[in-house]
Amino acid sequence: MCLGEPLRLMTVLSRCRSRALAIGWRFTGNRARPSISSGARVRFGPTRTGGSSTCNPSGSFPEQQSPSLGKLREYAAAFFQTEVKALPPVSVDTGGFTSRTNSMTRRRQILTEDVLRWLKGKLPADGFCLLAITMEDLYPEPSWNFVFGQASMTERVGIYSFARYDPAFYGEARGKDYQALLLRRSVKVLTHETGHMFGLAHCVHFACVMNGSNHLQESDRRPLHLCPVCLRKLQFSVGFDVVNRYRDLARVDEQAGFADEARWLSRRLAKIQPAGQ
Repeated sequence: MCLGEPLRLMTVLSRCRSRALAIGWRFTGNRARPSISSGARVRFGPTRTGGSSTCNPSGSFPEQQSPSLGKLREYAAAFFQTEVKALPPVSVDTGGFTSRTNSMTRRRQILTEDVLRWLKGKLPADGFCLLAITMEDLYPEPSWNFVFGQASMTERVGIYSFARYDPAFYGEARGKDYQALLLRRSVKVLTHETGHMFGLAHCVHFACVMNGSNHLQESDRRPLHLCPVCLRKLQFSVGFDVVNRYRDLARVDEQAGFADEARWLSRRLAKIQPAGQ
């Protein structure tokens, strides 16, 4: 994200219930155990009268180095069963964000807390949450090397970077399917971090897109889909039809080249749909 270049934003329009089940990590010694808080009176989801999700891209998105913004918007709309709008780019200069040069990569990074603080006052009146996306690297605090993204569960804003999803970031050769890999990694962080704004904390139950990760290899092991526990929480929050959501996601996955995920969704549909439908 070079100063003077725009921030790219998206907003999610949705209808959602006002209560949700929040499950996070509670650390006891070296083991992570789920910590459950049910029925919290926190508005994790949009009201049923309206709301949207907005995405604001930040910095340049070179065609050969970045995911398709149209495909990101379409995937998020199917995943959350909401309307997603892309907003006009916003100049990073207006934010005055703290930056540093990473000692390992020698690349500039932007402090996520500054971006989140700035986004809080930019959420559209008809939006449920506001997402900023960038191809520049991020860090959450001085002691951290980097972070893929960060979101606030209560303020409904988030910032995500897709920089480290391009093999060229690490000086590696791009394979013939690198753009599909870049898109897969990008929709994964987009849905994971946005999931936090819908009341989903890190999942410790099953293989799930909401599993926590500390590095790229760990992130790559996560599936794109939600586990049954997190699916139920999101469905409770938004109120969508699970069968329709699976159908929409299967179509988007097929178009994106995520054949494994499309097959998984087809198997789930075969299990839950009445015969002949």
